[in-house]
Amino acid sequence: MNKQLIAERFSKAITTYPREANVQRQIADKMIHLLTEHISSPCSKVIEFGCGTGIYSRMLLQTLRPEELLLNDLCPDMKYCCEDLLKKKQVSFLPGDAETVSFPAESTLITSCSALQWFESPENFFERCNTLLNNQGYFAFSTFGKENMKEIRELTGNGLPYRSREELEAALSPHFDILYSEEELIPLSFEDPIKVLYHLKQTGVNGLSTQSSTAGKQENDLCSSDDNSKNKSKNNLPQQQWTRRDLQLFCERYTQEFTQGTSVSLTYHPIYIIAKKKKV
Repeated sequence: MNKQLIAERFSKAITTYPREANVQRQIADKMIHLLTEHISSPCSKVIEFGCGTGIYSRMLLQTLRPEELLLNDLCPDMKYCCEDLLKKKQVSFLPGDAETVSFPAESTLITSCSALQWFESPENFFERCNTLLNNQGYFAFSTFGKENMKEIRELTGNGLPYRSREELEAALSPHFDILYSEEELIPLSFEDPIKVLYHLKQTGVNGLSTQSSTAGKQENDLCSSDDNSKNKSKNNLPQQQWTRRDLQLFCERYTQEFTQGTSVSLTYHPIYIIAKKKKV
């Protein structure tokens, strides 16, 4: 997974993400509700990895009122999106890859919304989080499951290596007691497939982006593998750059296969998990 490219994509979407990321905001709202429902003890030291533009971060600060809130993101530019938060003395920002960056120990809560799917090895990260938490610590996150953006995967053959809820629970279980887990499908409706591509570009969650409105060139899905092959997918769509004809073919097939009424659909598949560090 090309972490530099991921950071670049999200950096380019900084100004449009808050407007377009309605699903991510909905997921963040639900995560806050689940935290308040399943975590009884005060969370004095909180780490949020993959904070992005701070949608979930603001909810955390307002609801949990931690003594320390450390925000982390792969993209250093996200610091500027959180300037209002960083004016508060208890909030700090640490840029870098959460899989390798040095986090403080003895934290009360490590949490995240809609970020874990970008990790190379969530399994290794789970073990690491266990060592970073205090004995009463909690690990709570949302990520996306195998049905996420299934329409894009079906047409292009590309997508992230999403874990199922069962796979995540199995990876967590050696280190954590799972207090709660849930998954759901959230279908979005768009006027046409071009609007779907625009939505993905504006949220930065996908690398499909229009390079030229006249040539209709498209870059390959960021969620695909990072090789540079020019092979075609099973639907004869390209692995890297799209021509005008490729875009037309994509739109035709998207409309044919995923039209519901007068619109086309895009599916999100969030998974929510609240876990507590196992007692030694």
